[in-house]
Amino acid sequence: MNCGMEKVLIIVIHPDLENSVVNKMWVNELKQYPDRYHIHDLYHHYRDGVIDVAAEQRLIEQHDKVVFQFPLYWFSSPPLFKAWQDEVLTYGWAYGSKSGFKMAGKKIALAISVGVAENKYAPREKYKYTLEELTRPFELTFEYVKADYRPLFAYYDLELNKHESWVARSIPLYMEYLKSL
Repeated sequence: MNCGMEKVLIIVIHPDLENSVVNKMWVNELKQYPDRYHIHDLYHHYRDGVIDVAAEQRLIEQHDKVVFQFPLYWFSSPPLFKAWQDEVLTYGWAYGSKSGFKMAGKKIALAISVGVAENKYAPREKYKYTLEELTRPFELTFEYVKADYRPLFAYYDLELNKHESWVARSIPLYMEYLKSL
C-alpha cells in the first residue's frame, strides 16, 4: 500500500480561491493537517486550462478517498471540473472492457459551497430540485467508473451570510464529514 493511501485527496476547484469566502477557509483549515489531507488546487495547477492527465491519474491512484471541493456554479461545478472529468476519466484507465478501472472502490465525494439557502432547493420552491438531484450526473459518472460515490457535503446560504461567524460554523461540520468518509 502506498504511503499516500492514508490521506484524503481534496481536489479544490475554485476559479478564484484567493477571494473565496468559505472554500478558502476550508483549505486553510485542511492545511493544518498535512498528514491527513493532500490538497490539490486545479485552478492553481492549470491556469492555462491544459490538464496533465497522467499526473492527475497518478494522483488519483495514490489515494483511496477523493473529495472534489467547489462552489456551486449554475447548478453544477466550475468548468474546469467538467474538463477534468472529460480528460482524466479515460477509456482504458477509468472504464472500458480492457480497463483497470483505476477508480474502482475509491470513496468519491463532493463538498459544495452554495450561495442560496437549502430550503430553496426543493420541489415547489424556486430551484425545484434538491442539491442531491442536481448533482446526479456526478453520481452517475463516478458509479460508471465503479467508484464508491458517497453522499455529498454542502454548506448553504453563503450569498447573504458571508460574515465570518456563519462561514466559521461550516468548518467543524466539514471536518466531521471528512472523518466520516
